[in-house]
Amino acid sequence: MSTPAYQEIKDHILTRIHAGEWKEGDQVPSENELARDFKVARMTVNRALRELTAEQILTRVQGAGTFVAQPKYASTLVEIRSISDEITGRGHVHRAEVMHLGASVLDERLALEMQLTEGSPVFHSRVLHFENDLPIQLEERWVNPALAPEYARQDFTKITPNQYLMVAAPLQRVEYRIEAALPDESTGLALAMKAGEPCLMLHRRTWSRDAVASVANLWHPGDRYQFTGHF
Repeated sequence: MSTPAYQEIKDHILTRIHAGEWKEGDQVPSENELARDFKVARMTVNRALRELTAEQILTRVQGAGTFVAQPKYASTLVEIRSISDEITGRGHVHRAEVMHLGASVLDERLALEMQLTEGSPVFHSRVLHFENDLPIQLEERWVNPALAPEYARQDFTKITPNQYLMVAAPLQRVEYRIEAALPDESTGLALAMKAGEPCLMLHRRTWSRDAVASVANLWHPGDRYQFTGHF
């Protein structure tokens, strides 16, 4: 099956960036230039640039153009490990509360990330994880129902979403970024945080069977959690 034109444009831009030809802050060719070079409609180019912007590879400045974004990805590997395994590995007790589990529809931003059509149905969950009865992670996740059709039927107090998905939609690849971010009011309250206290937020996207399986935001209190990694 031939590669879609918009994906060829994305691959072209990523190759230039990874090769060091286009560096942080460099302006990439305009939609008109790319459309002419690839002999496609501007709409096709626009989709490629929008997806790379949603993936934080590019940044678009109104009236100025499109530029290579500042890297936000962490410099160490984050192991795809269940939070329950992480906690019990420290000799502590894990438990979870399901705050929400059901269906949702994708807005434009999430549709781009999940490579689905805006308005498509997906599963949506919010699970609060505790370590020795202290809230340590609020996990918000959107799941592709084509890859995990039984997701909303699971008891996530007995198995974590990560543990279920590793079986239902075996991991093919993953991308992530880690950043400091202020939680919204409900997230801050759930994590027993003070007003204005920052979180460490891990944004993670996973693939299975050549499709995006899930997108997750994992919120952690900044004073109670640290990320570690190993090669």
